[in-house]
Amino acid sequence: MSTSRILSVLALVALLAFPLIAPLYGFEFYISFVRRIFIYAMAATALNLVLGYGGMVALGHAAFFGAGAYTVGILATEGVQSGLITWPAAMLISGLLAFLTGAVSLRTRGVYFIMITLAFAQMIFYLFISLRQYGGEDGLNMYSHSSLPGIDLGNELSFYYLVLALLLAVLFLINRLVNARFGQALMGTRENESRMTTLGYPVYRIRLTAYTLSGAIMGLAGALLANHNLFVSPSLMNWTQSADLIIMVLVGGIGLLYGGALGAFVMLVLEELLRNWTEYWHMPLGILLLLVVFFAPKGLAGLVRIRSVADPATTAKEQT
Repeated sequence: MSTSRILSVLALVALLAFPLIAPLYGFEFYISFVRRIFIYAMAATALNLVLGYGGMVALGHAAFFGAGAYTVGILATEGVQSGLITWPAAMLISGLLAFLTGAVSLRTRGVYFIMITLAFAQMIFYLFISLRQYGGEDGLNMYSHSSLPGIDLGNELSFYYLVLALLLAVLFLINRLVNARFGQALMGTRENESRMTTLGYPVYRIRLTAYTLSGAIMGLAGALLANHNLFVSPSLMNWTQSADLIIMVLVGGIGLLYGGALGAFVMLVLEELLRNWTEYWHMPLGILLLLVVFFAPKGLAGLVRIRSVADPATTAKEQT
């Protein structure tokens, strides 16, 4: 078994045991904190699909994140509480927004693509600010969690394990996708778009499909965050949220399966620790980002992978 697989199994065991052990040491608060990390890990993994595997530097994915959260919040305000309706609706709305904005954005390249995704995100941001009946810039309160048959989201343990299961399902889906023909074609467009076009691959449709799927997963993460906070705010859609997600992917490992999840874990834990230490907590995070850029261009997950591949015994076992 490779080093990365052993670490994955150990991490999963630790995450499964954490909510059972935490109360014994008075760490109940951190169950909610780790659940928040899972949600951002899901969002960063969705962004990694287009940024890492597709080579599309999108600076507006927070709009899909917030749209998913607002879909759940608005439907709850209108009396629709069933998660079997609101969560798929959040994925559908966010996926549709991603499809419509991606259909235009993906006709551009480079810095123009970055700017047009940012422009669309800001348009959606100001659209939700203008919805006075749903809180406007003050945000929207939710007075109860979504309802799911057999699962009480008000119970910390139930909600924790549900979010963890959904995160694992997203990682499984992304893993199957990038190892399938579609994922190989998506990475091919990242490496050499002209060659893929010459070979007859529908580059635009491949990218648009990945962009839409990524947006739908962001919507699911937004629906979970709305239930986690019981509050939805336009700040979720701000471009700084998109930048934070990009940094999580860069720190964790761009184009690597666990890159987004690892980056979300490292960034949010460091933010929590440094915020309690100094009000200038952005500075150490900035230094960390510089160190990753200079010494680990494939991110922290890339370091584990490189060591695993460099181990001859591990490599030989993987080849048998």
